[in-house]
Amino acid sequence: MKIEKGDFVVFNYIGRFENGEVFDTSYEDVAKENDIYVEERQYGPLGVNAGVGELIQGLDEAVIGMKIGEKKTVAIPPEKGYGMPNEELIIDVPLSDFTNAGIEPIKNMYIMTDSGIAKIAEVKEDSVSLDFNHPLAGKTLIFDIEVVDIQKAKAETKTKEESSEA
Repeated sequence: MKIEKGDFVVFNYIGRFENGEVFDTSYEDVAKENDIYVEERQYGPLGVNAGVGELIQGLDEAVIGMKIGEKKTVAIPPEKGYGMPNEELIIDVPLSDFTNAGIEPIKNMYIMTDSGIAKIAEVKEDSVSLDFNHPLAGKTLIFDIEVVDIQKAKAETKTKEESSEA
């Protein structure tokens, strides 16, 4: 039984950068070994509908055609991952916005704003540059995936007209 578009697929994964550094995984032991363990997170296989945009494009395409128990390593370029960084998503805000809120801006610190999460790209004399790009934008990602389960998409149910005629 191979995965087709619309099937519900359950899989484990390890996400790495090209240099081998692990940035995400569904395996608790791998997270601990790579110092990325998050205590509040529930580790285990990820379940998604394949081929319908619930995953980044490269992973969505990679699982199609796989079978239960199959393992695969796939390299995903930025164009099929989180895209390329967009300069328009880096904005300067007045330093006073931080001081008025009692926050000391520190380069590479993440903060929650009204517009979402941003990384402090630079602290200048009178302003702070906030980067709203996804942290994985511009990066080629390597994923080791293993399919655990597949639930075939159900056939279309009868339309209202067909069922009202019965």
